[in-house]
Amino acid sequence: MAVCVHGLTRTGRDFDALASHLLEEGWASACPDIVGRGLSDWLSEASDYGLPQYVSDMVALLARLDVEEVDWIGTSMGGLLGLLLAAQPGTPIRRLVLNDVGPFVPSEALDAIAGYLGHVGPWADIAEAEQVLRRVHSGFGPLDDDQWRHIAETSTRRSEDGQLRFHYDPSIAQAFTDPLQDIDLWPQWKRISRPTLVLRGEESSLLTAETLRQMEKSGPQAESVTISGCGHAPSLMDRSQMEIISEWLGR
Repeated sequence: MAVCVHGLTRTGRDFDALASHLLEEGWASACPDIVGRGLSDWLSEASDYGLPQYVSDMVALLARLDVEEVDWIGTSMGGLLGLLLAAQPGTPIRRLVLNDVGPFVPSEALDAIAGYLGHVGPWADIAEAEQVLRRVHSGFGPLDDDQWRHIAETSTRRSEDGQLRFHYDPSIAQAFTDPLQDIDLWPQWKRISRPTLVLRGEESSLLTAETLRQMEKSGPQAESVTISGCGHAPSLMDRSQMEIISEWLGR
């Protein structure tokens, strides 16, 4: 089974295309909405939004799946969760795919995320929401109109007042208001022994080329593929990207 985990403001619906592709190749998939996103509940305390809560939730999810091993595919924040879980003794992660994230995230990249985080709307209609998403997530790479509309439709909801907003709790932004520090998970990275594949958007500022080089030399000594035409983070909706993942998992 594959567990596909989304980025900071995204939802499990980002993996609709990948889950269908993996099913064709023989993998069932679980694509959860992390708490505060999509169909998951929102936390009563904004200060609880963070990696410790998310890791705890994913441990519970893995237990409920009742499988001995999983292949973890994580985009951005979802990749950080996979990294932390893969570093634990007795991890159930068999193979780890990190989509445009590594054990070091520079504060400058976090500042860029903070620039749009929490701006959930309201939007006049789905077309306006889509235009915002195209701008904010231009790093997803070249997508066609149908793919962008799918992202827009699965990224929005009607709130209680009937207005269209993005499908996440704006309180997630609270953790990004203080002066931001680099994320440094190198000690955890060096404890990982599972085969690891890293996908990097060629223009990404979140996963730098230097960080990727260090990842290839330490810890699980990751294999890597750089995706041209993308920044942060490749959408994994393109068939060539999906085939990279399925072929690597099938080795």
